Amino acid sequence: MLNRRPHVRVVWITRHLIIIFFTISSPCSVLKSPNPLPNETKFTMSKTCNFLGLRLRSNPPLPFSNAPALNLLTAASKPFDRWIRASSRRRLVLGGFAGASFWMNNMSGNIGGKSFIASARQTNPSPVEQALSKVEWPENFPFKEEDFQRFDESSDSTFYEAPRFVTHIDDPAIAALTKYYSKVLPESETPGVSILDMCSSWVSHYPAGYKQKRIVGMGMNEEELKRNPVLTEYIVQDLNINPKLPFEDNSFQVITNVVSVDYLTKPLVVFKEMNRILKPGGLALMSFSNRCFFTKAISIWTSTGDADHALIVGSYFHYAGGYEPPQAVDISPNPGRSDPMYVVYSRKLPVA
Repeated sequence: MLNRRPHVRVVWITRHLIIIFFTISSPCSVLKSPNPLPNETKFTMSKTCNFLGLRLRSNPPLPFSNAPALNLLTAASKPFDRWIRASSRRRLVLGGFAGASFWMNNMSGNIGGKSFIASARQTNPSPVEQALSKVEWPENFPFKEEDFQRFDESSDSTFYEAPRFVTHIDDPAIAALTKYYSKVLPESETPGVSILDMCSSWVSHYPAGYKQKRIVGMGMNEEELKRNPVLTEYIVQDLNINPKLPFEDNSFQVITNVVSVDYLTKPLVVFKEMNRILKPGGLALMSFSNRCFFTKAISIWTSTGDADHALIVGSYFHYAGGYEPPQAVDISPNPGRSDPMYVVYSRKLPVA
């Protein structure tokens, strides 16, 4: 036993060094944003994701219509998948790194081992905008319950109890989103228009002076909602506890959600409810960046990159049903220099 102790010690040290390496270089690596909120993080991709994410270098990816490909794990990826799960409290991603990354790789039509997942510095056209082009969706929703777990499963009401009168994206990203809204929202004071700002706060980033007869804010903190000048009414509701939206069918022309779709733990229920309350042809706009409260974002989000996020949100629209094929747009103002900004949107199908 005495002779084995040094060996055990070496194994222990090596194991923990490897854990540290994968923690630092994983998709969930933290990059501090210029003015981050406490617990708010920004994400970047890494070579580790390419290695663990089943980027096939010798064989082209299987067509996604082939159902067995959904859960394909190579002999090389399985031990890493089990080891990471055993070494961490957190379930990082669907079926381990390999499952989700293989799914998203094949969804993108990527071959030759190049990572489909986008970083903030994009090319033209943006991989985010290409993410939802010609998608071959699996027959069934590919994510599991564990993919919507969070590192911090404590009460969201407690987490959001203290008001935060700050913005969650930088000024250039805000300006880009506001400019985008000015192009796609109904003109200010259009008769009969109702808008729901879901997961709202003290600011909605609508154009200055924007008004409609009814703009409803739904959020987690009453003090923040009271301060939002664009809202005509507000509702405090935790969608992760009660995803049922308290509105009549066909109530709204537009639903917006700014940098909060990554916190939804029951997204399919919420998106079905969104479809119910949208008027036929109504528009749903889900915008996001690469910054979030890491401990409250769902695991599938914190384990993947920007273009994968577009696929994830697009899958919510697709599998909820009743929407036109979702599309993605990259409105990042200064790729690589300021917060990126993306929008995945769809319209409720018109009544036949």
